[in-house]
Amino acid sequence: MGEIMLDDLLRFSAAGLDDVKIKFNQWNGSKDPMELYKENPEIVNTDWLFAKKQRDYFSVGQTAVCFLKLSCDRWLLTTIKKVTNKRDNAEIDEVAFDGVELPEYSQYYGRVIVRYHKRTRPQGVFYKRVYQELVVCEILPAAFDGDDFPGYDKVRLSYRQLAAILKRGKHDWIAALESQKAVYLITDKANGRLYVGSATAEKGMLLKRWRAYAQNGHGDNDELVKLKAEKGFDYIKDNLQYAILENYNARVDDAVILERERWWKETLQSRKFGYNGN
Repeated sequence: MGEIMLDDLLRFSAAGLDDVKIKFNQWNGSKDPMELYKENPEIVNTDWLFAKKQRDYFSVGQTAVCFLKLSCDRWLLTTIKKVTNKRDNAEIDEVAFDGVELPEYSQYYGRVIVRYHKRTRPQGVFYKRVYQELVVCEILPAAFDGDDFPGYDKVRLSYRQLAAILKRGKHDWIAALESQKAVYLITDKANGRLYVGSATAEKGMLLKRWRAYAQNGHGDNDELVKLKAEKGFDYIKDNLQYAILENYNARVDDAVILERERWWKETLQSRKFGYNGN
């Protein structure tokens, strides 16, 4: 059986190929569009697809195909839009075009993964130049909504990753966190300072504790409250990282978790050098 090409699914007319353009979105040296997509797909599907720097790339009436890099030579189809307007007065960091999503392809958005070896540096390319190289390698059963739960010993999340997981209600993550007690670690990547915390039955288990951090940035911890007041919520969103040091099932007594929390505070010296106030 031969390979399935992306065009076997999309079936653009031969006459219309000249008006179809692709935007391959990937790490630009400062931001990872994958993390932004997990937070809110429209950041990629609009802000990155129609970025101001692309203002001379599209024109009204053209079709814009949006891809997001998953890994080496693997790209996720996130949307296809018809360009409806060019914003001539767009300022820096604003989108330069408006577009409407084409519903006839909606079943493929966030689900179709293609294999394509990108040889050129520019992110934009005419569809007709590469469509014979876009091989469908996977069609996900549901729209991509972020990385699957990797196991308790491999959890390491930025604030934005944590917030996106909770906002989207990722079922595997929710199930893993809501039933566990834990000792966890928050790291300020800007200065290396640490905070050791615990999740017990009294505190509503790990899911409730981490949901509090996602909601207000500090989870009512005094030193983190001060950090937010001094440097702002954006500092927390940009720099704090969350990991699990130890996890326990619901039957383990809270006293065990609290004792392990104290042990980690002493071991990591998070009272003296970090954000633990007690």
